[in-house]
Amino acid sequence: MAVKDIQLPYFDLLLAQLDQGNARLELAFGRHVHWGYWPQVPQGVVSPADFAWAAENLTREVYGAAGMENGQRVLDVGCGLGGTIASLNENFSGVELIGLNIDPRQLIRAQEKVKARSGNLIHFTEGNACWLPFPGQFFEVVLAVECIFHFPQRRKFFEEASRVLKPGGRLALSDFVPRAFLLPLAALSKRWPFSKGFFGRCNLQCTIAQYRSLAKDTGFKLRVEKDITENTLPTYPFLRAMGTELNIRDPSAKFETWIVEWASRLRLLRYLVLSFEKLR
Repeated sequence: MAVKDIQLPYFDLLLAQLDQGNARLELAFGRHVHWGYWPQVPQGVVSPADFAWAAENLTREVYGAAGMENGQRVLDVGCGLGGTIASLNENFSGVELIGLNIDPRQLIRAQEKVKARSGNLIHFTEGNACWLPFPGQFFEVVLAVECIFHFPQRRKFFEEASRVLKPGGRLALSDFVPRAFLLPLAALSKRWPFSKGFFGRCNLQCTIAQYRSLAKDTGFKLRVEKDITENTLPTYPFLRAMGTELNIRDPSAKFETWIVEWASRLRLLRYLVLSFEKLR
């Protein structure tokens, strides 16, 4: 998939607003661009500062599932604006951190904002998650925080992650995982106009059984399966409030968010943190 084929209107809006100095958006999304995780679910709409705190929590949930340690070489695939790399840099020492993204605009901002602490190394690289530009057995950890549903193929990404991980290395990710009986409805989403809407092309069609099978086929074993759906639900009223504040009129923005929210509230769609160990 070429860069010109990537259509992510929400990132177009976000980057434009950040360039214009939108302080509230900078606070909420200037570091992490993903859902939040609240250990204790609050009532009402949270503030941008609280959302930023929760988004940091979610990042830590994912790399915590990978068993992060000092001295490791880590690849963050779909690194966005560099938030996960920044968090790892702040909390670990002697690490080499590489952020990969297919969108050069995001990488430019990440390079500007994230600087390595003494003893750590940070690189940002443009590339495709399904064709990783790294040698075999190069990393101890590969992360994909809330981005795998944008990749052209989950299987190809798993194959590439297995190739670049050392034996015993960990792949950790977060994803929206449907119940099996929801798959026929999820498949229909490819045909409606919103399949290329505000959040770009998303494939929310990988069940946990399919993840287990995919892991087995690509040399992994599932080690962590954590359902944090309830802890992410305050994200939705916050997104609605920000959408109103920004006067977002794209109908797909509201419709797609509404579908995911209610599928999550009804437990038809689960937000899972998954970690896999490379066996060979």
